[in-house]
Amino acid sequence: MRFYEYESKALFRRHGMPLGDGRVVGSAAEARDAAKAIGGPVVVKSQVLSGGRMKAGAVLFADTPDEAAAHYETVLPIVVNGETARSVLVEAKSPVAHEYFVSVTWDGRRKLPVLLFSDMGGIDIEEVAETHPEHLSRTHFSTILPVTERVAKEAISAVGVSGGDLNRLVPIVHRLMQIFLETDLTLAEINPLAKLEDGRFIVLDGHVDLEAEARGDHEALLAELGIGEDETRQARPPTEFELAGARVNAADHRGVAGNVVEFDGNLGLIIGAGGGSLTLFDAVRKHGGKPANYCEIGGNPSVSKVQNLTKLILAKPGVSRIAVMMNVVSNTRVDIVARGVIKGCLESGKDPGEVISIFRIPGSWEDEGFKILAKYGVDYCDRSVSMYEAAGRAVAKLHG
Repeated sequence: MRFYEYESKALFRRHGMPLGDGRVVGSAAEARDAAKAIGGPVVVKSQVLSGGRMKAGAVLFADTPDEAAAHYETVLPIVVNGETARSVLVEAKSPVAHEYFVSVTWDGRRKLPVLLFSDMGGIDIEEVAETHPEHLSRTHFSTILPVTERVAKEAISAVGVSGGDLNRLVPIVHRLMQIFLETDLTLAEINPLAKLEDGRFIVLDGHVDLEAEARGDHEALLAELGIGEDETRQARPPTEFELAGARVNAADHRGVAGNVVEFDGNLGLIIGAGGGSLTLFDAVRKHGGKPANYCEIGGNPSVSKVQNLTKLILAKPGVSRIAVMMNVVSNTRVDIVARGVIKGCLESGKDPGEVISIFRIPGSWEDEGFKILAKYGVDYCDRSVSMYEAAGRAVAKLHG
């Protein structure tokens, strides 16, 4: 779940990170007032969840309050990677002497957080890694042992930073590592982290991604930042379809039938079982299918919850069939999912035998579930058919 820049900085400010004076504004008049209050040159920044704002012309510099107001009108309608601005941030323009990059994220292979640091900030870190690898350090650290400043010092000094700059950078980078762990983040990034002409260091831009499953542990923080309970953010604001999926999931505490992400394909997916949902999504694409959505079910959702998710997906424009697939399950009753899916089809005016390409959920109460599916002519299979093969069958039905 991605934060806007102003939300990321609000989180950083809570932890004492060095930040410049800035205000979120919702009109040209507010932008003018913000620039007056800040005093001096300012930066006017479009607030979107995707990157590429500078290249799109959605970050402009203003020397006067009137210029800031004019820039507000300019940047607000600019579309950045298909996304329009939610608001605009007006910040003091800082006299920069040097820019650094620092990020903490997860290394899936090592199953550890990794600290990335570079003395070449302000540009894409991928470019630095490719053209100047000696200017980028990668330092893994433990989630069990206490996070000490030693790790930060090793990462910073690995790219040749020393002396006073090293000593000033260490507590900032160390604090970012602590924020990453304490807030259950999947990404905490500062780019650039700037050294000013007077020797001070300041966060000029920040990006934060929160682990979606950790939302319940940080309700107070999200409320303080003004992030609504129904906001499911990726690298963009949620669509109406995704918000509706969140409401389906929140309406009933039993199990999970949500975490919906919208795509533009024609095969609706009702999938789950931990990493099985990602595996199935990829398998559909591997077979040449075009998913209309990603979602997750599990934990024994109620009939009504599965039913409402099914109705939502079937109502999505362009969806011609659905595939219901999971890994072998022990904590989810196959018959309950079968009842919910069939009821959702019937209430949508669809013939379950025609609209369900495949039902592949083996596990608890599967015999009862398969009897229900057979009654309605639904093509189903047991665990002898792999998830990959089941995905292939579902895609084949679209072209058959």
